[in-house]
Amino acid sequence: MQTSPDRHEYPAHWEADVVLRDGGTARIRPITVDDAERLVSFYEQVSDESKYYRFFAPYPRLSAKDVHRFTHHDFVDRVGLAATVGGEFIATVRYDRIGAHGTPAPAPADEAEVAFLVQDAHQGRGVASALLEHIGAVARERGIRRFAAEVLPANTKMIKVFTDAGYTQKRSFEDGVVRLEFDLEPTDRSMAVQHAREQRAEARSVHRLLAPGSVAVVGVGRSPGGVGRSILDNLRNAGFTGRLYAVNKAFPQDGTDLDGVPGFRSVRAVDGPVDLAVVAVPAEHVPDVVTECGEHGVQGLVVVSAGYAESGPDGRERQRALVRHARAYGMRIIGPNAFGVINTSPDVRLNASLAPEMPRPGRIGLFAQSGAIGVALLSRLHRRGGGVTGVTGVSTFVSSGNRADVSGNDVLQYWYEDPGTDVALMYLESIGNPRKFTRLARRTAAVKPLVVVQGARHGAGPRGHAVRATRLPHATVSALLRQAGVIRVDTITDLVDAGLLLARQPLPAGPRVAILGNSESLGLLTYDACLAEGLRPHPPLDLTTAASAADFHAALSRALADDTCDAVVVTAIPAVGEASVGDAALARALRSAAAATPSKPVLVVHVELGGLAAALSAAASTAPQPPAAGAVEPAPSADSGSPAPAPVTPAPDGGPSAPAAPPEGAHLIPAYPAAERAVRALAQAVAYAQWRRDAADPGKVPEYDDIDVRAAATLIDGLLSRGLGLTLGGEETCDLLGTYGIPVHRALSAPGPDAAAEAARTLGYPVALKATAPHLRHRADLGGVRLDIADEEQLRRAYTELTELFGAPQELRPVVQRMAPRGVDTVVRAVIDPAAGAVLSFGLAGAASQLLGDMAHRLIPVTDRDATSLVRSIRTAPLLFGWRGSAPVDTPALEELLLRVSRLVDDHPEVVAVTLEPVVVAPHGVSVLGASVRLAPPPARDDLGPRTLPAY
Repeated sequence: MQTSPDRHEYPAHWEADVVLRDGGTARIRPITVDDAERLVSFYEQVSDESKYYRFFAPYPRLSAKDVHRFTHHDFVDRVGLAATVGGEFIATVRYDRIGAHGTPAPAPADEAEVAFLVQDAHQGRGVASALLEHIGAVARERGIRRFAAEVLPANTKMIKVFTDAGYTQKRSFEDGVVRLEFDLEPTDRSMAVQHAREQRAEARSVHRLLAPGSVAVVGVGRSPGGVGRSILDNLRNAGFTGRLYAVNKAFPQDGTDLDGVPGFRSVRAVDGPVDLAVVAVPAEHVPDVVTECGEHGVQGLVVVSAGYAESGPDGRERQRALVRHARAYGMRIIGPNAFGVINTSPDVRLNASLAPEMPRPGRIGLFAQSGAIGVALLSRLHRRGGGVTGVTGVSTFVSSGNRADVSGNDVLQYWYEDPGTDVALMYLESIGNPRKFTRLARRTAAVKPLVVVQGARHGAGPRGHAVRATRLPHATVSALLRQAGVIRVDTITDLVDAGLLLARQPLPAGPRVAILGNSESLGLLTYDACLAEGLRPHPPLDLTTAASAADFHAALSRALADDTCDAVVVTAIPAVGEASVGDAALARALRSAAAATPSKPVLVVHVELGGLAAALSAAASTAPQPPAAGAVEPAPSADSGSPAPAPVTPAPDGGPSAPAAPPEGAHLIPAYPAAERAVRALAQAVAYAQWRRDAADPGKVPEYDDIDVRAAATLIDGLLSRGLGLTLGGEETCDLLGTYGIPVHRALSAPGPDAAAEAARTLGYPVALKATAPHLRHRADLGGVRLDIADEEQLRRAYTELTELFGAPQELRPVVQRMAPRGVDTVVRAVIDPAAGAVLSFGLAGAASQLLGDMAHRLIPVTDRDATSLVRSIRTAPLLFGWRGSAPVDTPALEELLLRVSRLVDDHPEVVAVTLEPVVVAPHGVSVLGASVRLAPPPARDDLGPRTLPAY
């Protein structure tokens, strides 16, 4: 590495792995003096045309002087970066700091010339765009604010790299050269461009893993059994449409054949391209397999081998080495310790997993970090949600194991644009990058439902997951996910229940629910469940146990036609007798009525109804089908022309078995064995639909004329010059908050009764006397606060009582504060979490927030709509709006306070914590009676820098 005294220390933090446009990866790192041979080899592989575009003249080879210049950098005024694959250069970029006249200059000059060179074989992969992001971040770090580039007009690809980046730029043409100048400060457009490129690249990288043209299973035994052989059999039995290869170093030298699958001793020996390798060999042999795969051009790996981070410190280091090794060859990894991947698309039919059966094709995407939970999810959906629903299949399934590389974020990127996935279900035990996850979740949830259940909520995540810890409680993280549109559920059962409803039915337009069925008791249970979930149910309609299929059809049709109804829950119990309605007939009647009004969701609550769940979701058949045994056909008027369902039989576990997959667009009705489960799923759909409507107009971050951003920055810089982190004193807190229009009531120290009297005269009566010792602060219930003191006599008497009750003034730390108008005491907090980002919290002061945890949370920056919903999200919100005849308080003033605090933290990330307590919200105005602010150097934000994969 660099050793010359005129050079700075090697900036290792500039090294990064990136995903390119085609889904492959490359490593970006600084160029050093040790790269001379690599640079020469790289240049020899560049075409004469590309060399001409770079140097504006024929330039067949680099001179020794050129090599020295392009490999010797000071990492401040002269910087070079290279993109590498397999350790070899595929592209380079450099900048040279220049002065006003375009000649080399040191700092404080803030402009630099930038130039790229990309190997022809790698052009079109987005390498130059990724390098521009990284060299731009480096330049900003070194005080450079603007890039200049000179490009030949014919070099349209490079001109497009600059113009598409989204920076503010100027363009001129002189002496046959296009000169581009652009500011490096990120703009909304440049961030949007970066996020769009990130989405396309990461989605493509997952697509390469889920839709390979050829698969090699490494570690296949000759005889049945074993992990490798099982995966090979699963691939073959699923009908994989591509080429299959078996690999085992114990195979004969001239190859072998395993039930029609060609076998080879190594990946190198495979006589064709391999897109995906499934690695099922002991961990100590995996490095050799990775090398073989990389040299053969394999695009991605699924590593099912165990013995990595889940096994302890040695395994964690082995896992780091695995990721570095694979990325060096441009490959992405699912795993290690993974269960596998599945793609049910008829064009692929990939079952590269340990699941012995291919799931039915469908439109639900599944992601599970745990293999065991993945098995449970697949099993429940295979049995129609544990025997309670009909045919609903899977589009893709990913079990990431230790998720050392490919994570839930990557799969979300893929699902966002996957036309075959309508609903995404995720089981997460850790979130490696919560800030990015919430951003991706918000975008995904705007177009398709995302349902998440979190494991390990009350303890550390699995040992195999290397993630940054968040200091936020689980309840706060859940609230932030809901703000991003995520449907948060608590159990795997709820995950499947919600997913089945969302995959089959339209979103409800509101919370009004009609209930009808043949059991009064079940209808009342459903009614109560609706009220408990915050829905607005109509009184249940009891059709009695004598109801026929035609009665159900007519009642459902009327309910769906009712403009005061947004959804319908049908309850059904088995009836006894020859005239009772059969499962198949009832299913046809309900499906026929629902199909006539497809804009409203319909759910069924059934009790031990055998084949009803299957019949509700059975595929429509054009051929006549015999009625199920004992089934009674509905009257023609109830089901005119409706096709009969395919015959079904009960499954061994009591749930219905699987009829054929439904045709595209079939109207399927989910069924549930309990009213509470059905209503809970419906309530989740109602809340999500409301979020979708609100997300269409997210609001805005208001501007306030009295906010002085520059004064606040000057004050913060001066305060931080004292040290790396500090909690501000009272006057400093008031000064800083005052720059954002947040006045704080002054509290004057009262170390004795005379000082208290003097403070009261300064502030003016009436006043409050408060003990600020930690054990008494904000504890009026303990007697540490005396209010409405009207004169000096009352003040001295109150002071004496406090000291007699609680001790000497030195222990009590009493203060005097002018009385604020009476109202509701609340608390406002903001904190910057290193993983999740800046969070604004609100609740009522005292027991509501401290004992019951009744706090609401939003990510910063908060919009006006966010502030409005934040105030109304706590369970005790009615106290702010005139509960039991009390006077409503000034919630608009409260919302403005929340917005000002949000602006302060968003504008100045050095403000790492703010607490305003209590904030008294009166019928007119708010009063901040206590405040604390903590300053510190802001934590690094990986969402504002260039695109990178997590460091390993």
